[in-house]
Amino acid sequence: VQLQASGGGSVQAGAFLRLSCAASGNIFSINTMGWYRQAPGKQRELVAGLVTGGYINYAESVKGRFTISRDNAKKTVYLQMNSLKPEDTGVYYCHDPISRSWGQGTQVTVSS
Repeated sequence: VQLQASGGGSVQAGAFLRLSCAASGNIFSINTMGWYRQAPGKQRELVAGLVTGGYINYAESVKGRFTISRDNAKKTVYLQMNSLKPEDTGVYYCHDPISRSWGQGTQVTVSS
């Protein structure tokens, strides 16, 4: 399984970005994939994750601002990030827990 993340960039606070993660290879399902981020000097943390049964987990810090979604036909998971804050800065990774695969990461930088 290969995961290709894209969509990062450098923006000012209050702006929006949309990340995409395209899966290829022998992937069983994208329905439990998630997005993680790692800020400089900090541990990688869950930002948003799809859960079996249609549930979604969001980090408290992004609730109401970020939305995770998926397109099964395209085998792609998205992360819509609105009202970005400087503390959202970091490298964002998509992850498939079934295959234990990680995307290569895409940098998001938010300036104040």
